[in-house]
Amino acid sequence: MSGLLPSRAALVATAQEAIARGSGSFAAASKLFDRKTRERAWLLYAWCRACDDLADGQDHGHEGGEADAQAGLERMRLLTEAALAGQWVGDPAFDALRIVAAEANLPHRYIRDVLEGFALDAAEWGPRHESDLYVYCYHVAGAVGCLMAVIMGVSPDDEATLDRACDLGIAFQLANIARDIEADDRMGRCYLPQDWLTEMDIPPGQHVKPPFRQRLAVLAGRLTAGAADYAESARAGTPALGFRSAWAVLAAAGIYGDIAKKVSARGEHAWDHRVATSGLEKLRWIARSWWQALRRKGLYPPAPRDPELWTRPR
Repeated sequence: MSGLLPSRAALVATAQEAIARGSGSFAAASKLFDRKTRERAWLLYAWCRACDDLADGQDHGHEGGEADAQAGLERMRLLTEAALAGQWVGDPAFDALRIVAAEANLPHRYIRDVLEGFALDAAEWGPRHESDLYVYCYHVAGAVGCLMAVIMGVSPDDEATLDRACDLGIAFQLANIARDIEADDRMGRCYLPQDWLTEMDIPPGQHVKPPFRQRLAVLAGRLTAGAADYAESARAGTPALGFRSAWAVLAAAGIYGDIAKKVSARGEHAWDHRVATSGLEKLRWIARSWWQALRRKGLYPPAPRDPELWTRPR
């Protein structure tokens, strides 16, 4: 019977395909890891991608059918718990989680924290205050940053470095939210805090309408400025990483930083076409971040984390 089960190599290959289809930015940055870390990053990504698709009724982040949010949430929870219990699940993405969770000794609390982000979406939740936005960003991305840090060899007890890893996830998510405001609206979602919309005198559900585009651009600028602040905080955690992991982290921060900058620069036209980075831009960041990784201890000397930044729950 065991011969009928997919091998680790087969699951890794499937996970590699998932990241290639789902995120060119993450796929490019992941190639900078050593082989063990790279494969584990792919395995974790495959699980994240599968959960995201179950929540949104998509296929690798692209348009799909209608989603039954609660049914998708129930399925991802059931399969995730089976994977964490060490069971063969029969779904490549969740068997990928089973492998990486065991190999890297991933703290299960962060995996379950990620699921709570999907639960917020399933409940058609939206943030009332800015602090609510950061809670959401933690669940869907900051907790993934903590998991990635452990995969890179950071001790689960190294709270200071995990804070920096969480900051990177939050930076990515803020950039994503800014870029995808219109796409999210088509799915009936809005991640802009209600306080912000009230401040800008934007009526509920009208933020993407042409009369409010200039005001929306101001709010997108807040998101991208926050993304830059959290990414800079994350860079300060790279001296705790090995060279290749630091290289990958710095490359990803640069690539996603460019996405945030483009959204900000386009102003009210940021959503005319989906913002992306080109292959050449990714290569430039890979080259630039190699130099940054070599000099990371000088570029990012020990310093306290900015107390003004939101801090993940302990």
